[in-house]
Amino acid sequence: MNDAWRRRPALRGGFLAVLAATLFGISTPFVQRAGEGVGPFTTAALLYAGAALLGAAMRRPSQREAGVRRADLPRLLAMAAFGAVLGPVALAWGLQHTSGSSASLMLALEALFTALLARWMYHESMDRRVWAAMLLLLAGGVLLVLDRRAAGGTQLLGLLAVLLATAAWGVDNTLSRGVAERDPAQVVLVKASLGAPAALLLALAWGEPVPRWTQAAALLAIGATGYGLSLRLYLLAQRAFGAARTGSVFAFAPFIGAAVAIALGEQGLGWGMAAGGLLMLAGVVVHLYERHEHEHLHAALQHEHAHRHDDGHHDHVHDEPPQGEHSHPHAHEPRRHSHPHVPDAHHTHRH
Repeated sequence: MNDAWRRRPALRGGFLAVLAATLFGISTPFVQRAGEGVGPFTTAALLYAGAALLGAAMRRPSQREAGVRRADLPRLLAMAAFGAVLGPVALAWGLQHTSGSSASLMLALEALFTALLARWMYHESMDRRVWAAMLLLLAGGVLLVLDRRAAGGTQLLGLLAVLLATAAWGVDNTLSRGVAERDPAQVVLVKASLGAPAALLLALAWGEPVPRWTQAAALLAIGATGYGLSLRLYLLAQRAFGAARTGSVFAFAPFIGAAVAIALGEQGLGWGMAAGGLLMLAGVVVHLYERHEHEHLHAALQHEHAHRHDDGHHDHVHDEPPQGEHSHPHAHEPRRHSHPHVPDAHHTHRH
């Protein structure tokens, strides 16, 4: 398995992204049920309080992972604003005004926003296969909007709120690429610890009612798994193969969420929703078959992140050879070679 992962660098990242997508996808219909009657700010606060608890429990020692630095704080504040406040608040409101299955499918457009922003901010490569996948996702999203418009104005407003959430999380995902080399559990902890109190203050200012303890406990548990653990896996996937590709594979989450919503008894799966879902699923599958290889140059680089010495990019010497993955500041000498690669921390060259 390790040898296969080295030959196909997208394999490990894709596996981690699918796990993250599964946890987040399952969480969406359960947030709709557990958060019934709970204000959107309160829902967001409880979800990210649960994520903060998960992050605190899963932090790794500094010898294994690079810690968050003070210079990362502005980026983490922006991530909290978009990803821990605006995104979940818009999703919580949207889930109360449209069906869980259509909302889940609309979340696939998060991949489109993430890929476009990653192309703009990090110059990640996007070949014809990637563009085709993005166009399929967009076409599926348009069909969903048309389907919900036919279902009524309230459903359409709910779906547009979910669309706002996908845009907010697209910004969050792209910003998080800059801290993907940090301890992902610590990133989850800091981001959630910034976002949860902000959402709680907004809930108090808005006069939202206090939820029942059963609802609060359920949302905390959903936040720990569907947001905290999912985000940790998402960051590890970004570390493995970049923001755009992680976002595209993560687009599996909506189909999992829609399937769970229908399994829980939700009605209203029409032709428009089914056709939109199939187009989005095709976009995800097209993207998973990508293989990218050419001769490229590695410039001299100094940084710190968790790494191994059997990956072809870390050949520096230790006084005592380390066992497995470890973290410390290290330097890379210039190197030119050819192998399958993806836009990770060591492959940021332009095309």
